[in-house]
Amino acid sequence: GARAHEDLAEQFLTPPDSARPGVYWYFMDGNLNGDEMVKDLESMKQAGLGNLVFLEVNIGVPRGPVDFMSDPWQHLFANAVHHAERLGIDITLGAGPGWTGSGGPWVKAEQSMQHLVFSTVETNGPRRFDDVLPIPAQRSTRWHKMSSPFYEDVVLYAFPKCKPVIRDIDEKALYERDPYTSMPGVKPYLPAPANHPKLDESSVIDSTKIIDLTDRLEPDGRLQWDVPSGEWTILRMGRRSTGASTRPAPEPGIGFDHDKFDKAALEDHFNNYYGKLLGKVGPRAKQHGWTTVHLDSWEMGAQNWTPNLRKEFKQRRGYDPQPYFPTFSGRAVNSAEVSERFLWDLRLTAQELVLENYAGHLKTLAQKHGFELSIEPYDM
Repeated sequence: GARAHEDLAEQFLTPPDSARPGVYWYFMDGNLNGDEMVKDLESMKQAGLGNLVFLEVNIGVPRGPVDFMSDPWQHLFANAVHHAERLGIDITLGAGPGWTGSGGPWVKAEQSMQHLVFSTVETNGPRRFDDVLPIPAQRSTRWHKMSSPFYEDVVLYAFPKCKPVIRDIDEKALYERDPYTSMPGVKPYLPAPANHPKLDESSVIDSTKIIDLTDRLEPDGRLQWDVPSGEWTILRMGRRSTGASTRPAPEPGIGFDHDKFDKAALEDHFNNYYGKLLGKVGPRAKQHGWTTVHLDSWEMGAQNWTPNLRKEFKQRRGYDPQPYFPTFSGRAVNSAEVSERFLWDLRLTAQELVLENYAGHLKTLAQKHGFELSIEPYDM
């Protein structure tokens, strides 16, 4: 008892490394200076700080002379790491420019966060349809600013004319998700009622009456099709970038956020960012210096697509999601209940993919290089 008491008193006077506080070390778009950075670190040591989170952002401060990820920038970062090793300070580096997400100008549009987007054309039969279908537009929300011409078709369906009836479809199908804690009126969760309204037949797509026209879609978007009698909706669906970007990023670091459902997209980003810096830093000390990789806040909105989504969904949920894709457009397939249950399964699959292929896989990649993973978990 007495010994434990003495230990506590001693640790209070000379706290162990594990008890030392840390700080955010923010740099403003290119305003870096090697001598000043070393003085910062020495001051931190003197004040008893043990660790820091290194982020570079752009919040309107006039730009500095050192471009993010340029050779001089990488040299300054490596120099900071070596001085931190000397001083016994731990550096945690954010997973990309800005304070949200992970990406950069090296992320191609086809590797970025994606939406399954759609366009519709109404037609009557019997007649010969021969026309170019509109390319589905990229979605835009408050979080999605970067436009991109990238587009790739996924499916083309026709079904007896049916209007959208599912409420709050943008949230339910993960086109949008705003932060609950910092925006008024956002639902803390999406309800999952046991009972659903019975919709009349004209408001529901009978899955047996969906005609798959994907094979008939020509590269330029033209469709030639003998329309059966009645009123029909043609639904063209394809993948596009959500437009989510690194934010608020230094100007040379602005680029797409990578696909959070895809391990390969994360690996490519890791190699282009952390990989380059690892090469510049060289061998690292066993203790202190650059010790941790970090995911800061989640402010890049939601995604609902990746090229492997159908395969992943089948494996995890035990059925093929493709017949239910029209629900992304707010239309009910078979019934309101079946459609809501599909959308629940979609959200569950998205959650699993983010946890396994993004956060979990970043932890695996980090550990390979002797890093720990730190996350500021966020409510989106």
